[in-house]
Amino acid sequence: MSRFGLAALALLLPLSAEAADFKAPVAEIMSAATSNWQDTGTDNDNPAPYTDYFSEDFLTRLYSKDFVAKYREAAKYPAYEDGGSPFDYDPIIGGQDGCALKDVVTTEGQPANGAEDVTVTFDNSHCFGERASDWQPEKLVFKVVEEDGRAVIDDIERTSFEEGASLKEELQQIAEEGPNGGAGSAAENPD
Repeated sequence: MSRFGLAALALLLPLSAEAADFKAPVAEIMSAATSNWQDTGTDNDNPAPYTDYFSEDFLTRLYSKDFVAKYREAAKYPAYEDGGSPFDYDPIIGGQDGCALKDVVTTEGQPANGAEDVTVTFDNSHCFGERASDWQPEKLVFKVVEEDGRAVIDDIERTSFEEGASLKEELQQIAEEGPNGGAGSAAENPD
C-alpha cells in the first residue's frame, strides 16, 4: 500500500471510532419511561419522581433542533389549564394507564446517511388480565439522526396509533389547532 493510502486510512480510522451512538438517546428515554412506570407495590404509595421526557435537559441533549422547535410551539397550548405538557397522556407508552414496563427490547437498524431507526418493543399491559389473541407488544420506532456530531431523536413513530402516529406530526397539529381553541393531544390511541 502506498504512503498516500496509509495516510488516508489513518485519517479515516478516528472518524469511524467516534461515530454517533444512535441507541444512546433512545436508551435514555426508555430508562425514564421504565422508571416512570415502575411498580411501586401496594405497600408504597409514594411513586418515584416522574422524569419528564421533554425537560429542558432532555430537549437540549436528546432531540433534534426541528423536533425541539415543534415541541416548543405545541407546548404553548398545554393539555391542562395548569400548564406544562401539550399531551394529556404519556406519549412514550401510548396512554394514561399502564403496567410496569417489561420485556423491553431495543433493536438498531442500519445507519445510513447520518440516520438510523431504533425500534423498541415492550409490554405495558400485562397487569390488565386477559388479552386478545392477536395482542402485540407496544412498538416505537425512534427516528434518530446525527446533528452537530451527536445522535438525537428526530421523531417517534407509534405503530399502535392510527397511521403510525408520528410524534412530530402530532406536535405540529397541536400547534396549528391551539390558536383556534384546540389544546392538548391531537392523536388518539385506539386502545
